[in-house]
Amino acid sequence: MMFGAHMSIAGGFEKALVRGKSIDCQVIQIFTKNNLQWKAKKITKKECDGFHSLSKKLKIKQVVAHDSYLINLASPAPNQYSKSIEAFLDEVDRCEMLQIPFLVFHPGSHAGSGERAGLKKIAQSINLILNKRKGLNISLLLETTAGQGSNLGYKFENLSEVIKRVGEKESIGVCLDTCHIFAAGYDITTEKGYHKTFEIFDKLIGLEKIKVIHLNDSKKELGSRVDRHEHIGKGLMGLEPFRLLVNDNRFTGIPKILETPKGPDLKEDIKNLKILRNLIKN
Repeated sequence: MMFGAHMSIAGGFEKALVRGKSIDCQVIQIFTKNNLQWKAKKITKKECDGFHSLSKKLKIKQVVAHDSYLINLASPAPNQYSKSIEAFLDEVDRCEMLQIPFLVFHPGSHAGSGERAGLKKIAQSINLILNKRKGLNISLLLETTAGQGSNLGYKFENLSEVIKRVGEKESIGVCLDTCHIFAAGYDITTEKGYHKTFEIFDKLIGLEKIKVIHLNDSKKELGSRVDRHEHIGKGLMGLEPFRLLVNDNRFTGIPKILETPKGPDLKEDIKNLKILRNLIKN
């Protein structure tokens, strides 16, 4: 099992690696820029070389990137949509430079245009991006969402429809978030519900498409469609779904990343990682 957490890049990309290693992360997730700004200064060759060298030295097995929260590939507003495409292309370029193999992104929000139109536009956006950046060495990962507001991706059918419309299917995958699917209505808190949920996912999308898993408990109840992360076992999901997941051999080699609240000393991450590792049956 490869466990880790989202790490801040404050002070530079190398700092994120050091922070992750300091709490025994095997994998980390980062933003490659300020996630609440459209623009970012270019990444230098020196930064890239230092990042690559240190990741090998520290033996961080995998780095995953998450895109900016401002991006909406389903936006019906021309100006926001244009900015979203430009910003996403920049996210792709930054991942390529840093040799990060996975870029996680929220599918998008239809903002009143309707689910059908929104899903179609997301697929068109992905096809446009892949056409502009041919021969990518990274995979674009649609993240399962809680479905808050008009956010798409809260039903596995949403993701399935987008993937079916994408031409280069080898370039697209899924990041499964435990809090999000619970809030969206998938009950993984019992063994029966857990297996049923993944049977549905496998039928609609295929388990092989899951490339990254976000491990988060939920502050809100099943089916609330409200995205609020909680520490492992401290939310309304409890420990059982995490026990089932970390002992599921189908997901052994997949990066499992915390996105739970924490302070600068990372003590919350340390505690959550310890809980997850202790759930593994010997």
